[in-house]
Amino acid sequence: MKNIIFFLGLFILFNFSCKTDKKQKEITPKEVVPSIPEKIAYTSGFKNWEKVKEIQFSFNVDRDTSHFERKWIWNTRKNKVTRIIKSDTVSYKRNTLDSISKKINGGFINDKFWLLAPYNLVWDSKNYTYTHSESSISPLAKEELQKLTIVYGNKGGYTPGDAYDFYFDKGYKIKEWVFRKGNQEEPSMTTTWEDYLIEHGIHIAKMHKKEGDNFKLYFTDLKILVD
Repeated sequence: MKNIIFFLGLFILFNFSCKTDKKQKEITPKEVVPSIPEKIAYTSGFKNWEKVKEIQFSFNVDRDTSHFERKWIWNTRKNKVTRIIKSDTVSYKRNTLDSISKKINGGFINDKFWLLAPYNLVWDSKNYTYTHSESSISPLAKEELQKLTIVYGNKGGYTPGDAYDFYFDKGYKIKEWVFRKGNQEEPSMTTTWEDYLIEHGIHIAKMHKKEGDNFKLYFTDLKILVD
């Protein structure tokens, strides 16, 4: 009789344990797998962006013998931007644009996009559609890489409907990209992504070059302030 009671107790305990384990498995949330754009952004240190309170950079373009340069100071906490071109300095807040600051902000959007394009893949995620190819030949180095193509919507923004092709390696590091205005088939501009800087976990490609052309777009005076 004691043996029967003992085995009955084991059965009840085992049955309760199984039900408990089953219930725990049922309420365990599914693992969220990052999208391809998110993987590129995270590889570039996007998770460290929340620590950034200010970023300073000079946007430079050399074409043949001409040189263009403008400096930006972006206070990310207050969303305040300062543009410096030679002796001309203008500051504005991005949430209160007037006709003049809106035009200046267009230049900031362009330069910031070149600087932080991987992060814009997250910031702009609701404004574009994308396709991904696991194997594609890059236009410049003729290297077999993965390709992400994003196409912006036709409404809103400074350049609606534009498309970008990102060529990146197995580690989700961008090596080249193609800009296609209005999602046209022919490239509007194709450049490298090189000379990466890593500061406070933020990854930035400082140099972009075109093939067979005396052109380079690059960043100097980079300074990242964090909390």
